[in-house]
Amino acid sequence: MPTDRKIAVVLKGYPRLSETFIAQELLGLEKAGHDLVLIALRRPTDGKRHPVHDEIRADVHYLPEYLHEEPLRVLKALVRSLPKAGFWQALGPFSKDLARDPTRNRFRRFGQALVLASEWPGDPGWLHAHFIHTPASVTAYASMIAGTPWTCSAHAKDIWTSPDWELSEKLARARWTVTCTRTGYEHLQSLTSQKARVHLSYHGLDLQRFPHFEGAHSIRDGSDRAEPVRIVSVGRAVGKKGYDVLLRALALLPPELHWRFEHIGAGELTGKLKILGDELGISDRIAWKGALDQTDVLAHYRTSDIFALACRVTADGDRDGLPNVLVEASSQRLACVSTAISGVPELLIDGENGRVVPSEDPQALSLALEELIRNPARRAQLGAAAEQRVRTQFDHHSSIDQLTKLFANEWKLA
Repeated sequence: MPTDRKIAVVLKGYPRLSETFIAQELLGLEKAGHDLVLIALRRPTDGKRHPVHDEIRADVHYLPEYLHEEPLRVLKALVRSLPKAGFWQALGPFSKDLARDPTRNRFRRFGQALVLASEWPGDPGWLHAHFIHTPASVTAYASMIAGTPWTCSAHAKDIWTSPDWELSEKLARARWTVTCTRTGYEHLQSLTSQKARVHLSYHGLDLQRFPHFEGAHSIRDGSDRAEPVRIVSVGRAVGKKGYDVLLRALALLPPELHWRFEHIGAGELTGKLKILGDELGISDRIAWKGALDQTDVLAHYRTSDIFALACRVTADGDRDGLPNVLVEASSQRLACVSTAISGVPELLIDGENGRVVPSEDPQALSLALEELIRNPARRAQLGAAAEQRVRTQFDHHSSIDQLTKLFANEWKLA
């Protein structure tokens, strides 16, 4: 049960279009009675906001993104922190971390923690980090300096691109950690002896924002040039999303099939992907929509025939957890095609409620797409099964209830 203890939630950036699952959780916690203040390490770079961002009441406090940009603020924080016993207690772990990670980023994390502990916006009684890499580092140092307990939500990239020594030590320092896929959960549990402090908690979906689609998806089958099958994907144009694989799969489709692909999202690889589309001879069938808000995304789910996402593990270990867009698309009875990476098979079971193919295999992905393009009845069958699974097992209220109980149990012990 919520108490009057305020929670400071430390985020890498806020607000972010690509992190609707975090915004949804923040709003859910507020509706459950929790008092929040948001601490962001970066200012927003997106030109748009989702409606959910405007519903969150919590104040937002921004730390210096780069210490050299606000030197007086950092210096004041250092001076205020020097008399605190917690500052000297934090120096030991920071020095140990710095010896293993001698980077400017490590200094920046400690400097941001000094500012956080010095300014202490909202006078919180608890710290909670979203992502176990940079935000958790800042949170852990601030926790030691201020003497305030902290917890953590771990997701995907932050788990798989962090060294095991750092994950292990953060798991030991945090009062508990939740993560959103079974693969991530099992990996984190393998790195700590205190396994009961690691919890699996699927984000789920706010089904009020994604209500049941009363309409019907089309019966287009790719045979009519004037009515091409509509394939959509939502995601940042970054390596782990596998859009180069998806484009190659589309190029392998039989020439007599008529289809159109729409990509929603921004990202650093957009330019290269457009060039690849030209090279593959399919650019005239592709629309690059850029970043859209949640309302527009929902409309695209409802007017499309297939959702496709070719998740992969990149060379540095980065990967998706369970992409929220797959849950969103499934909630609208949209047949989904994806790859057997991380938490995707925890939502989609190949042949039962979607198609799941091996990663890095354009041929397999193309064959799955061809099957669904040609067979609208099959799309309808898989889409209906996917929606049923989402509405029975991926309601975000379960995650909010779980987090509320975890906070309540700790506050009883504090």
